[in-house]
Amino acid sequence: MAVVKSNNYHDEQNKQNILKMRAVLESLPDFCKTFFYGIEEYTSTRTRLAYAYDIRLFFDYLHETNALCCKMDIKDYPLSLLDDIKRIDIEEYLRFMSLYQKDGKDISNEERGKARKLASLRSFYNYYFQNEMITTNPAALVPLPKQHEKEIIRLEPNEVAILLDQVEDGTKLTKKELEYHKKTKLRDVALLTLLLGTGIRVSECVGLDISDINFEVNGIKIRRKGGYEAIIYFGDEVETALLDYLEERNHIIPAEGHEKALFLSLQNRRMAVRSVENLVKKYSSRVTTLKKITPHKLRSTYGTALYQESGDIYLVADVLGHKDVNTTRKHYAAQADERRRKAARMVHLREE
Repeated sequence: MAVVKSNNYHDEQNKQNILKMRAVLESLPDFCKTFFYGIEEYTSTRTRLAYAYDIRLFFDYLHETNALCCKMDIKDYPLSLLDDIKRIDIEEYLRFMSLYQKDGKDISNEERGKARKLASLRSFYNYYFQNEMITTNPAALVPLPKQHEKEIIRLEPNEVAILLDQVEDGTKLTKKELEYHKKTKLRDVALLTLLLGTGIRVSECVGLDISDINFEVNGIKIRRKGGYEAIIYFGDEVETALLDYLEERNHIIPAEGHEKALFLSLQNRRMAVRSVENLVKKYSSRVTTLKKITPHKLRSTYGTALYQESGDIYLVADVLGHKDVNTTRKHYAAQADERRRKAARMVHLREE
């Protein structure tokens, strides 16, 4: 039987997630399979894998700290164990997650990390509780850790211009970096211009195929979180950068299985998320030392600029692919507040 190779980025990612998921399931109690099979229809492979890692961490904690659990192999834990877990057990687990050691390394979780782990446990418990397979739901009794809002880190307009200039001329790069820059300049300009000019996620960016670009309408087809497709439109600067790169890209012979990929590494393979993160870090560190710029910060830069220009939070949410506009509003509340301050200064009750 012939093996069919797929070089679709998203299909490959799903395949890798499924394989990792199977490996994690082998280390979990058998009853866990029921949960993961039960949520397949409405969750992505990436979400299920994240749940699996979090749940395994919870069972590892129980095995190390709980007098009852340490006497059994984790694989042998019965479903009835979930009814034996109390609210205080989960609260102590979250406190433990603040700082613990694994493989000789210190691992810490702030509010966001602990909230995600609790959310995983809530989904886990809710499934069995709603299906009447257990009688208690202690995870639902534990409040989510209060999360302190973080300031949005983004590039100012002048910093965006300096960054793109730096990508083009590479004046602040080291001698060794300049050697690579000669080979990747057009690709790097196109990639960063695309991120800054559309606000797409880095995973959406590296997943692009050449066929996903339509210059007739200046749009790209991307796969959003959750697996649905969307068309995102781009302006003239992005168009110019992409066309310049594609002229070079058309003369590159990709590695086998990477023929469709838009952005290629120096090994002529589809670029990875980590590669783009390192690329952004390399260039942005020459622009600002006060801000830690990541691909997500470039997304925030675009979202802020779009909101400042349009004042339409629903448009920003739609373009960025936020399912809940409240997510967008929370991130850009500072800009909304500044607009309200300006409004207060616009209206004069008496002529001076």
